[in-house]
Amino acid sequence: MEKVWLNHYPKNMPAEVDTKEFASLRDVLRTSCDRFADLPAYSNMGATMTYAELDEHSRDFAAYLQNLLGLHKGDRVALMLPNLLQYPIALFGVLRAGLVVVNVNPQYTATELEHQLKDSGAVAIVVLENFAHTLQEVLDRNPAMSLTVITTEVGDMFPMVKELVTNLMVKYVKKLVPQWDIADVTEFNAALRAGRAVTLNHVPLAQSDIAFLQYTGGTTGVAKGVILTHGNMVANLQQVGAWIAHDLLDGKEIFVCPLPLYHVYALNSALVFMKIGAHTILITNPRDMDAFIHDLKKYPVTAMIGVNTLYRALLDAPEFSEVKSHSLKVVNAGGMAVQRVVAERWKKATGVPIIEAYGLTETSPGAICNPLDIEDWTGTIGMPFPSTEAAVLDDDGNEMPRGEVGELSIRGPQVMPGYWNRPDETAKVFTKDGWLRTGDMGFMDERGYFKITDRKKDMIIVSGFKVFPNQIEDAVAMHPGVAEVAAVGVPDERSGEAVKIVVVKADQSLTREALLAHCRQHLTDYKIPKIVEFRTEPLPKTNLGKILRRQLRDESVLASASSQTGIAAQ
Repeated sequence: MEKVWLNHYPKNMPAEVDTKEFASLRDVLRTSCDRFADLPAYSNMGATMTYAELDEHSRDFAAYLQNLLGLHKGDRVALMLPNLLQYPIALFGVLRAGLVVVNVNPQYTATELEHQLKDSGAVAIVVLENFAHTLQEVLDRNPAMSLTVITTEVGDMFPMVKELVTNLMVKYVKKLVPQWDIADVTEFNAALRAGRAVTLNHVPLAQSDIAFLQYTGGTTGVAKGVILTHGNMVANLQQVGAWIAHDLLDGKEIFVCPLPLYHVYALNSALVFMKIGAHTILITNPRDMDAFIHDLKKYPVTAMIGVNTLYRALLDAPEFSEVKSHSLKVVNAGGMAVQRVVAERWKKATGVPIIEAYGLTETSPGAICNPLDIEDWTGTIGMPFPSTEAAVLDDDGNEMPRGEVGELSIRGPQVMPGYWNRPDETAKVFTKDGWLRTGDMGFMDERGYFKITDRKKDMIIVSGFKVFPNQIEDAVAMHPGVAEVAAVGVPDERSGEAVKIVVVKADQSLTREALLAHCRQHLTDYKIPKIVEFRTEPLPKTNLGKILRRQLRDESVLASASSQTGIAAQ
């Protein structure tokens, strides 16, 4: 295939990168900790950890996992943590011990958590106390489950007085820790102390070894573990690193990370900035706009990531006008499409354009990005990263002519080897030529820029998070008052898309409020339907009985457009 985008690459951008420079993420970490030892690595809620301290703490945690828990290379360890200093320590500790990280959304319901723990075969979990009650529910359901539990509190990595005050406030004043009771847990700080007293054994790591099981949904609605190897992740760090090298300097940048590190977009970004010795500001709760903006005022931020909804929320906050943006160099967006109005408002407010990128959990995740030297929003997702191929394919796997719509497909060293214990699902997404089918429809223009036009799958994207209709439908259908249900995505001004369910009642007394209360017991917040429509007629189906979600979605979009037109006409 012809890589036409290379003719339009930014000046001095290599077509290929050295994906073999590092054998593993452990090597990347150790190199950065040696180079930038005295520099701040991570800050959170006013507390800071240097690269030397990150090296020391992650070593201690790795030694604890190896020697005190007796874990062996390839064992899976779940991390159920928000953006706290404990996260990078646990992350790198797991990787340094030769183990596999299983990232878990702390907001998961017990049902979602149970599936992920069982499917991954996790043997240990690090969980913030605030979410231990959910884990307890899983363990109570599964008394035979063998799982070592390590708990932590919000302030555990803060200086002593700040730690004490923070933990007391969280637990007893703000009452953010629901009651829980799990036997034989180990406290995070106790694990670090125990590990400090023992030797860390060197475990050989190669690029083919698994680094992460990163869970994502599927067309079946069952979350699948994406296998991301050390080689996948190292390759993507090298690719993204080359893309930003001209604009960002080693050991000089301040990167703000308001997206959760358990999400692959934020995870990869944090690793990229760790590699160049940046000072990363971890935002624990970006919905707390006052605290978020306080950090933006406090630090001369040079780079940040976000999704369209986050940038809009910042722009809508009156205090954001007080943030000085003179130091800002790079602002990146992923996870969902950037709206033109948001991009234009952001550029006007800060003087810096939003650089839109594209990727999947299955691509570690970076695949395509706009050049950093654009002046304004392009309306495209950009060009493939170095050492990456992208093509638009028809249903038979043939490449489409430029400008014609087909399925966007990716090849490159950052592409996963497959799904964990799911060869059937793996086979569905790869062509015989090794292309990963993304499920996104789009085209390539004459310059090699790609534009997404639609999704082939029924997936719904809510503020950058994937929501799969079958999972919503399964949860709703458990209610005895529901006869039929279909879940679709509909346009939403703030979140990009919102979940809508169309329901045929089995019990005519069923109300919207009762159904949503049921959903809250089984679904994470962002998956809970925003719109509920009740119908008296059976839902439209194919001859084989499959519900025609696309028809329902089109009807909803048309109805919404008609409503807006009517409002405008009035």
